[in-house]
Amino acid sequence: MFLVVFRNRKRAGFDAAAYTADAERMEALARAQPGYLSFKSYVAEDGEVVALSEWASEEAALAWRRESEHAAVQARGRGDYYAEYTLFACADPRVHRFPR
Repeated sequence: MFLVVFRNRKRAGFDAAAYTADAERMEALARAQPGYLSFKSYVAEDGEVVALSEWASEEAALAWRRESEHAAVQARGRGDYYAEYTLFACADPRVHRFPR
């Protein structure tokens, strides 16, 4: 498994409707990519967003990063949506599960 954690804060006054449309399109596109496993996003009380995506391999995650439509929306994010972001990526994270 390859895990990507994307922490971000939006710019003041960003176009929320355009962002939502882009985010929904990217989630649908990601789900269709080979090696996609899951995606979830959480918003903290202070407005920070943490998004988690799981991929079957680093190669699958890198292919998603290079997908042309995704790359265009990433550029739009840097230009129009995000005040700041940090991306963490790791192969074979230590996983502990507790199934009841």
